[in-house]
Amino acid sequence: MAETSESELFEHFRFVADKGQHPIRVDKFLVDRIVGTSRNRIQRAADGGFILVNGKPEKVSCKVKPGDVVQVMMDRPRHSTEIVPEDIPLDIVYEDEDLLVVNKPAGMVVHPGHGNYTGTLVNALAFHLGYVPSTAGDDAGADDEEEENFDFQKRMGLVHRIDKETSGLLVIAKNEDAGTSLSRQFFHKTTRRLYTALVWGHVDADEGTVEGNIGRNRRDRTLMEFYPAGSEEGKPAVTHYKVLQRLGYVTLVECRLETGRTHQIRVHMKHIGHTLFNDKTYGGDHILKGTTFNLYTQFVNRCFEVCPRQALHARTLGFRHPRTGEEMDFEAPLPPDMQQLVTMWNEYISQR
Repeated sequence: MAETSESELFEHFRFVADKGQHPIRVDKFLVDRIVGTSRNRIQRAADGGFILVNGKPEKVSCKVKPGDVVQVMMDRPRHSTEIVPEDIPLDIVYEDEDLLVVNKPAGMVVHPGHGNYTGTLVNALAFHLGYVPSTAGDDAGADDEEEENFDFQKRMGLVHRIDKETSGLLVIAKNEDAGTSLSRQFFHKTTRRLYTALVWGHVDADEGTVEGNIGRNRRDRTLMEFYPAGSEEGKPAVTHYKVLQRLGYVTLVECRLETGRTHQIRVHMKHIGHTLFNDKTYGGDHILKGTTFNLYTQFVNRCFEVCPRQALHARTLGFRHPRTGEEMDFEAPLPPDMQQLVTMWNEYISQR
């Protein structure tokens, strides 16, 4: 997966233990209440910090008592979220019978979910691909609608994601075979992805590698955290970076993903002391480097206004075509907000 996903969690299930509930392990409690699940699946969810008891992540051995609120949270919305086709313009870089490559603008969410039920990439793709929601009458059950929506997303083959406020390239499969092939390429790390980012501070080394696990923050599950390589926390992640341009108190860098964890670039660059410019989630929306002069503060605030999101762009994407086997590579130039940001910093350091 790519430098992906929205930071918020989505509630899939919520149960309140009744007054007569005898103490019972949370995995047994949930298996008895969620149709079609298993203890192994509950275990994996708990390992990821997605099983909450009274608002706190718990292990499967936690005992549920009368009145306890048990939630199953995930980093993606439920499949039952209704998919409404919307005529939203798409910047389609390439399309054929098997796939399409789009250049997603900053501010567009990939999947419908809490707080973002319309205006998403999925809504736009549903319209573009001619998806027609079911018009069955009241006799149609909710399970049928959920299955239909799930099948549509599966057929579309959303094999990777990027954050709402990250711009850049995404590939979408248009059939199951293409989706299987592309998913396998992402899993085996044979895709080619380069991101451009503006980060705080003077990056000393011309290039380097950040290696360390990325997992949920123990206190705030909407945040990702860096953990040492080999740690039991999180999953292994590797980011290679190269300096493109030093601009005084900020640096333009290129990042190559060897893995694709949630917020990987944002967390790795923060870990080495170079938080992404204007990354509100990880503290980049404050002046982290520079002077205390009023003119400098005013300049940085203008930069925040010009690029009101983390300065991160998925610039290139390469993969093997699932049908022909041809190696395909695509590039999306920096969007206007990041172009203007770089220009402003160039002009600022030229005047110093």
